[in-house]
Amino acid sequence: MKRFLTLTAFLAMFSLASAEPLKVGDPAPQPAALTEEGKPLAFADAYRQNPYTLVFFYPKAFTPGCTAQSCALRDGYEQLAKLGVGIIGVSTDSVETQKKFKDEYKLPYTLIADTDKAVVKAFGQSALMFASRQAYLIKDGKIVYADTKGSTKQQADDILKFLAAK
Repeated sequence: MKRFLTLTAFLAMFSLASAEPLKVGDPAPQPAALTEEGKPLAFADAYRQNPYTLVFFYPKAFTPGCTAQSCALRDGYEQLAKLGVGIIGVSTDSVETQKKFKDEYKLPYTLIADTDKAVVKAFGQSALMFASRQAYLIKDGKIVYADTKGSTKQQADDILKFLAAK
C-alpha cells in the first residue's frame, strides 16, 4: 500500500508539472538566456535578425539523438540560411558543454545554455529534468511551424519542406 501511495504521489506530481506545448499561431516566447559564449541573448532580438527563426530543443549534448538532430541542422544550414532562417539550439547543458558541443561538431548556429530552464518553461515544456526534443519556426513574432514529436535526422529536411510548401 505504501508503494502504491508513493507511485500515485509521483505520478500526480509529474502530471502537474507537465505543460502544454506551443501551437502554430501562438505568440513566440521572448525569454533571455546565455549563449555557448556566455553572452546574453534576448530571443526578441534574435527573432528580428532574420525573416524566420528556428528554435529547437534537445535533451543533452553529445548523446546520439541530440547529436543527429544538431548535425542535421548543421548540414542543412546553408539552405536554411538562404531562405532566411536563423537557428537557435537549446538544452539545459552548461555554457561550457554547449561550447564544446558546438566546437566538436562545427555547429554554425547559436546554442543556448538554459541551465535555469527559463527558455524551456517559456516554450511550454515541463522542465522536470531536460528539455524535450521539439522545434518551433517563428516568423513575425508568431509560431508558424511546430514539431513536438521530436524529429532528429530529418529536422532540416522537415523545415525545408515546410518552407517550400509556403
